[in-house]
Order: sequence, then C-alpha cells, then structure tokens
Amino acid sequence: MASRRAVVVGSGPNGLAAAITLARAGLDVVVHEAADRIGGGMRTEELTLPGFRHDVCSAIHPLGRSSACFSELELDVDWLESPACAAHPFDDDEAALLLRGVDETAASLGEDEAPYRRLVGPLAIAWRAVEPLVLAPFPLDLRAPLRLLRELGAADSLAALRAALAPADALARRTFATERARGFCAGHAAHSMLPLEQRPSAGFGLALLVLGHAVGWPFPRGGSQAIADALAARLRAEGGEIHLSSPVDELPRADVVLCDVSPRELLRIGRFPDRYEAALRRYRHGPGAFKLDWALSAPIPWRDARCRLAATVHLGGTLREISESERAPLDRRVSERPFVLVTQPSLWDGSRAPSGRHTAWAYCHVPNGSRVDMTDAIEAQVERFAPGFGELVLGRSAMGPMDLESRNRNLVGGDLNGGSMDLPQLYARPVARPVPYRTPLRGVYICSASTPPGGGVHGMCGFAAAKAALRDLAR
Repeated sequence: MASRRAVVVGSGPNGLAAAITLARAGLDVVVHEAADRIGGGMRTEELTLPGFRHDVCSAIHPLGRSSACFSELELDVDWLESPACAAHPFDDDEAALLLRGVDETAASLGEDEAPYRRLVGPLAIAWRAVEPLVLAPFPLDLRAPLRLLRELGAADSLAALRAALAPADALARRTFATERARGFCAGHAAHSMLPLEQRPSAGFGLALLVLGHAVGWPFPRGGSQAIADALAARLRAEGGEIHLSSPVDELPRADVVLCDVSPRELLRIGRFPDRYEAALRRYRHGPGAFKLDWALSAPIPWRDARCRLAATVHLGGTLREISESERAPLDRRVSERPFVLVTQPSLWDGSRAPSGRHTAWAYCHVPNGSRVDMTDAIEAQVERFAPGFGELVLGRSAMGPMDLESRNRNLVGGDLNGGSMDLPQLYARPVARPVPYRTPLRGVYICSASTPPGGGVHGMCGFAAAKAALRDLAR
C-alpha cells in the first residue's frame, strides 16, 4: 500500500475518519478542505461576541462516545457530562429527565415507570450487541444483534423490533398512559427530523434514550472543534496531510478518492454513468434547521430547576404539540410553536465564555431551504419555560437553512442529517447498492452522512467507505 495515493475531499468527521483509516493502512493520504478550517459540522467559533465560543453545528455527541471508529483511535478529547442527559419541561408538570440509570429515569415517570422499563431496559442492558443496527458499517453483519434478540426471548425480541420500526406518535400513545411520558418520548424522537407519524421515527427516539443510559450524552471541553482537532492530529501522526482553503471542482487523480460530500456535490465534481447520476438526483433531503446562538449574562433561568441539570433541553411540551411542529416542514410551512432543541454546555465548560457569562444555542426544524426568520418563535419557546430569558441576551447569531448551507455545502437546504432518514433512505443512501460507498468509477467512493449509517458525529460512514476501498485495493 505504501506506493498507493489517496485523496479525501472534505474534512468533516467522516472525511477525517476515512483519511486516518487509509493512512494507517499505509497509503499516502491528502485531505482537501474548501473552508479555511477543518471540521465540517464540528466547528466552534466566536459567533456572537469576543470570548463567547459557540458550536456552529453539532454540540452533544452520544454517537461520538459510542463510535467504534473513535474508540479505536483513542482520540485526545476531554469528554464532559451534565448530571442529566436531557430535560423536558412542561407547562403544568415537573420536567422529565433522561438520567444515566434506567431505573432512575423510569421511577421519575410515575405510573409509566413499568412501561418505560420494559421498553428501554432490555436494549440499554444489551446496547453493545444492538449497536450494529445503529452504527455498523454497511453491509450489516446481523449475527450479533439476532443472537441478542434470541437471548432476550421471542416476546421481548419482537417488541424491540416493532418499537424501533414504529412511528413515534403511535409508539408513545400505545406504550404510555400519561402526557408526561408521551411528551418525553416525543422530544427524543423529534431528533429524527421526521414527522412523528412516520416510520422509523420511534427508532431514533429509542436509540437516544438507550444511548443516554449506555454511554451518556457527552460534549467535548472547548467545543466540537476539539473532536476535529483530535482527528486532524491523529491523521498527521499517521503521515497524512490536510490542505485548507483548497476547494475541489473535479475528481482528483489518485488510486483512491473518498468524497465526504453530498450527492449533489458529488454530481458537481464528477461525471458518472447516466443511471447512477439519475439515482443521485432522486436523493431526498429532509427539513432544514433554523439555529440561534446566544451570548448570555447568566445561565438560562429555567422555571423548573431540574432543567439546570441537563446540557440538552427539549422544548415542546406535549406529544400533540411536538407532532404538529415536526409535521409542518413536510407540509412546507413553519410551526408557530416549534419544537426547540436547546444546549447549554457552558454550565459545565468554563472555556466557552468569559467568567460569569454563558453561551447557549437552539434550533428548530423548518422546510428545507426556508427563508422564514424563526428568531422570535424560538425565543418565545425559551421564554415560555424560562421567564426573563430575553433580559440575559448580550448578543445573538441567527442562521437559517441557507446560511448553514453557505458555511457547509453538505448541509443542503439546512438538512443536518445529510438526507432524509426515513425507511427508504435509512440504508439505501445515497443509492441502493450492495456497497453504497462505492461509485461506478473505479477507485471513487462517497463517504459522507449521505451513506450508512447516516447523520451524526461518529465517523462511521468514512470508516466504512475506507474499509471498502481497502478491500477493493487488495483485490
């Protein structure tokens, strides 16, 4: 392999993971990044005021902690955790918390304690065996998950599979008796960016709940840029190079080319057989995001003090309200009361803001490419659960879907998942092929979040694509 040359286009988590995997196999590796900084969705910048460091995209990383790729690389990242993984406040009830213990979380749900334990408990206990269904390279090796399901017993096995493939709205109504537990379940499922009446939205919610119990919802000290910097340091230690401000407008010549880009970008830089190009053009993107970052004079003043235990807070109240919010983007409209994801890691990471000050970010889901300003709607939701919040804002940054795309062309129309992750595109991404990373051009592969296992900071798309490339080289 020492005489083989590899080029990686893009320095997101998947591009860097792919580059490291190839470099460790002995290839001469060069990464080209169009921006002036590495990271893709793992950038941390002063978006509001000097000294206030904000995560431009991703902030909380349960998949990063669980990733087999990141674990193998033993990245130099100082992971932090809040006492609770996530909080979900209500207008007229105590906030529900996702705690590390299944029993603790279940006990806080009152009469839904037993249903929660039955739904989540077996999967949390056996997460490492179930994990391949969520994060494994494609094609999947189902032997371990199927063995686990047999060990769980026929009834529990069928229940686990049925729950993961169900619409979240139906699962919540079928499983839980209280609005509190139903809303708590819906808040986690809404991370899927799918309507909650659509399959497999429940699977995303279950995965996040189980991850909270199995590995936590950690965040890196100093911001998500710390993950990118750790990956870059590992690549350079393996002899790889990174070229910044180095856009690629046509496929490079090399023994292996791995593209951490969207299908649309792949079409822009390469010419492929008509049938493959047509399949890439059919690839569907999901809703966009409208994101706010705040520089704050004090922590968010949550009415329910339990929310101060969590770095992530879900704002949306009831299942009905969250379902309505997540249905709106599919109908090409915005919700007046959007489901809002809030993170506030500065409560545990003093490097994010000047002494005594804080940062926070929030986003809601909107139609792909929407140009509607959601600032007031998002801040109204925060004020609803944290009266007086507006008085603490020292500065704000607002980014709509097209602003996000202008910073990172992989975020097409503001889509954070690299493409809709509904059932047809959950594994058949970007096209339905036995090895979806391989393109029809010899030595050319796609390794972005538009390939299995999809969105999130875990590096597994790049890891899997690089392994496929190495197998092809060995032949």
